[in-house]
Amino acid sequence: MLLRPAEPDDAMEVARVHVRAWQAGYRGLLAQDYLDGLRAEDRARRYDFANPDPRRPATLVALDGGAVCAFTTTMPAGDTDMPECGELCALYVDPDYWGRGIGTVLVRAARARLRDQGFREAVLWLLTGNARGERFYRADGWVANGITRKDVVWGVEVDELRYRRRLD
Repeated sequence: MLLRPAEPDDAMEVARVHVRAWQAGYRGLLAQDYLDGLRAEDRARRYDFANPDPRRPATLVALDGGAVCAFTTTMPAGDTDMPECGELCALYVDPDYWGRGIGTVLVRAARARLRDQGFREAVLWLLTGNARGERFYRADGWVANGITRKDVVWGVEVDELRYRRRLD
């Protein structure tokens, strides 16, 4: 497995991973007809992997045999009450690769990237009811801090719980 920064030509492969992970991971948490209607082509148009601005989201991809099988995205936190924090915005692994340790490698790389940017703490927002994600992040030292929000992601309103972790 190779890790590298996402490139503009990765957009469709990243989008496929993103959609497949949502369809498998959020089954039972979001409406099935909504999940069935997700299309990688729609998602791929939203990515901007060419912008090097450190204040913008940065994506790291995991490749297996030259194909994207997982990705993570980080950036400075957008939460006004935590201006000194980094944020783990996304970490998705293609369901065919679940249980192989790729997520663990990516979350470590994401934490290292945020640390290298000078952040000492990070946050992430987890879809309420996502037990698999909760187990994963708790095992990595993330702790729910009781802050919740309603957010609109990909056109659907979701309830999320904020997690936090020291990076040192």
